[in-house]
Amino acid sequence: MSIKQNLSRIKSTLPEHITLVAVSKTKPVSDLMEAYDAGQRIFGENKIQEMADKYVEMPKDIEWHMIGHVQRNKVKYMAEFVKLIHGVESFKLLNEINKQAKKHNRIIDCLLQIKIAEEDSKFGMSASDASTLLRSDEFSELKNIRIVGVMGMATFTDDMTQVENEFKFLKHTFTELKAINPELKTISMGMSGDYMLAIDCGSTMVRVGSSIFGSRNYN
Repeated sequence: MSIKQNLSRIKSTLPEHITLVAVSKTKPVSDLMEAYDAGQRIFGENKIQEMADKYVEMPKDIEWHMIGHVQRNKVKYMAEFVKLIHGVESFKLLNEINKQAKKHNRIIDCLLQIKIAEEDSKFGMSASDASTLLRSDEFSELKNIRIVGVMGMATFTDDMTQVENEFKFLKHTFTELKAINPELKTISMGMSGDYMLAIDCGSTMVRVGSSIFGSRNYN
């Protein structure tokens, strides 16, 4: 099936309130433009330089989401245009995003990445760390960022009961954090293999790549 057909099929399965992020990492601009021409406007990348290069080449009504692990020294390369940063896992990173956003007179939306998986390879902060951050005086001084929700990555496993429990934990964490910061509205969880389960567990934003663009080529 073509990218356009894949997109159409996936969108037909999504409830109206769900935001679809087309995960376009490693894919050429021509593939992204096929999705763009089919109506997709939100793209997710996991490498800042690749995203910045695509931003230059592509139409300016695209919302760019940074979904990968963010190195603080590279924030400056996306601060001018990035719409949402999914993987904020420390106050230090948040502080750097705020600093770079201020230089461009922007407010950058961010999601707190909560560690919900058992795998050591997954990044993220604990629910209690996130709660402490949102209550801190230092956080209240950051005027050029806005925390709009949470993001989590489930364990890479065929055990869907485990994945479901991890998704439910993220939803529970979101509810607790929303009591501290009522502005929170986004729960980013679910990818190509499990996004329908994620939606059932409360996700409002899904990150779908291979089901749209086909498998990735890392060569």
